[in-house]
Amino acid sequence: MVARHAPPSPHATPLPGPVSIPPVRAMGLSFEDLPRHWFFGHPVHSAVVNGLSLLFPAGERFFIRSVKHFEDRIGDPALRAAMRGFYGQEAHHQKEHHAANAAFERQGFELASFMRWWERFAFEEIEPRFSPEIRLAATAAAEHFTATLAEVALSDGTLDHAHPAMAALLRWHAAEEIEHKAVAFDVLRAVDPRYRTRVIGFLVVSAVLAYGWARAVRHLLAQDASARPPLPTEARRRLPRVIKKVALRLADYLRPGFHPEQHDNRALARAYLASIDRLTA
Repeated sequence: MVARHAPPSPHATPLPGPVSIPPVRAMGLSFEDLPRHWFFGHPVHSAVVNGLSLLFPAGERFFIRSVKHFEDRIGDPALRAAMRGFYGQEAHHQKEHHAANAAFERQGFELASFMRWWERFAFEEIEPRFSPEIRLAATAAAEHFTATLAEVALSDGTLDHAHPAMAALLRWHAAEEIEHKAVAFDVLRAVDPRYRTRVIGFLVVSAVLAYGWARAVRHLLAQDASARPPLPTEARRRLPRVIKKVALRLADYLRPGFHPEQHDNRALARAYLASIDRLTA
């Protein structure tokens, strides 16, 4: 039997309703000329972002199935429509990150052993240990993490130091993460609004992502014998600011009254998508 949970208190601060998700954008990005050290010209910076890309395809599939599991319990037509938009955007993120990961393999990186480990660890060993509600809560927390990184990507100019192909991938992905940042959270709010569930999901996904990301970066750097010069001055200058901003935003997720729409960063996504003439399709 599926447990039913009490709705939020009627005296709580009203929270925003679902935001519509624009039509799916098929980007068809090309990574044919991507250099090995595409970010700041540095092996470590490049490996850190490449490592996150390795996690995305299987992770996006997990996000889709975690939200879709509750589709029959969502009666709000606006939220159901937002869920369909979420599935479409996440599916296209998988496709484009697969293409980027294939480019890393053409550069000489062996990825298959890591990908097998990641699938087994995260989705065969960890995922079945938790209830559908906790998996959904983990997805909502992961979406907050990606939306936080997305805001940084679109606002502080760091991607100006990236190869154009990867910059295009990450900016487009960032914009769509902001567009659908509240979908999983709103589904969680509808089916299990307990604060405890939200916190457990946050802790689980934080641990799994941190461990998987660290393993991915280590796997890549172990295969790169290039010299590792000091980080560029610009990178050293930006890094503490980025870490502080991300840490504060992640901590805010644990505030009892939190909702993703309380961080008004949609203008960043709209501005970027308009700049590439992809605001609506």
